[in-house]
Amino acid sequence: MKALVYTGPKKAEVLECKEPIKSDGKIKIDIKYCGVCGSDIGIFLGTHPRAKAPLILGHEFLGIVAENGRLFKKGDRVVAYPLISCHHCLACRNGNEHVCNTLKLIGIDTDGGMAQTIYVDENILFKVPEQVSDKAAVTVEPLAVLVHALHMVDMHVLDTAVISGAGPIGLLCGLMLKHAGADKVFISDVAEKRLAIAEQLNLTPVNLKKENLLEVVKKATDNEGCDVFFECSGAADPAMQMSEITRVRGRICIVAVHKAPHEVNLRDINFKEQTVVGTRVYTKDEFGKAVNLTAELEKDLEKIVTHIVPLSESNKVFDIIANLDNGSAKVVVDCQK
Repeated sequence: MKALVYTGPKKAEVLECKEPIKSDGKIKIDIKYCGVCGSDIGIFLGTHPRAKAPLILGHEFLGIVAENGRLFKKGDRVVAYPLISCHHCLACRNGNEHVCNTLKLIGIDTDGGMAQTIYVDENILFKVPEQVSDKAAVTVEPLAVLVHALHMVDMHVLDTAVISGAGPIGLLCGLMLKHAGADKVFISDVAEKRLAIAEQLNLTPVNLKKENLLEVVKKATDNEGCDVFFECSGAADPAMQMSEITRVRGRICIVAVHKAPHEVNLRDINFKEQTVVGTRVYTKDEFGKAVNLTAELEKDLEKIVTHIVPLSESNKVFDIIANLDNGSAKVVVDCQK
């Protein structure tokens, strides 16, 4: 079978690989689409702390069940919950398997879904609603990240929200905030084409090349600041500014994984009695909720998928993502082409 394989720093190659071997409790999936995640970029660059070459990339995959199993039948369209937990550490014993002390993921610690086929445990699969398009269904995994983030930050109806970063996670964050009843949602970035997608999602874009985010938010909130701030960029400047942009007793949610320590204004957090919440992936229940949400959000989810690249040319996906001028948001690999 063909697969996109990480073969070393800044090297991803489409290779002919051995078909995966069936084992007890696993079922064969023919992969349709697989999304490219920020963690895949880190693997490609050689900076991911766990991923080792050679590795088949991809944990955001949608596929068709290729054989009858215990829970699913041939032809079912499914997505996979990709987290691998130990089930023994304190976090796991307390029901927090998603923050397991030794958390692993398919596509990072084991071969993933940017391939023509894969075998996975049936108990990690979720059936996709029949009416939902493939293009929308492939966004389930990153959508689950935002379902979890909104649960963690205690989102309120009619909140004014600010999102730093209009990449796929930032755009999905805005979509979820609107769905949850937020009043104003500002989203900042320097990539104009991504901000144009944000506008299509009924978000208020802030182009940092032309506007000052603090001034925009203060003007819109009688100089008070936003109710909730979502840091989705992973950059240094928003880490320093987020407490200033957020109001007294406001909430700050760290969604992006920051690759290096960044300065934070702890005095602001003290004096304004702000709450800062960290988030990491999602629970299995939240993943299931994201599956169901695709039926309600289908048309907007499709807007976030900007590029579908055939598997045969998938070695180009990281160049596509790196080029901000081409308007890429969510890039997806079509594993049947």
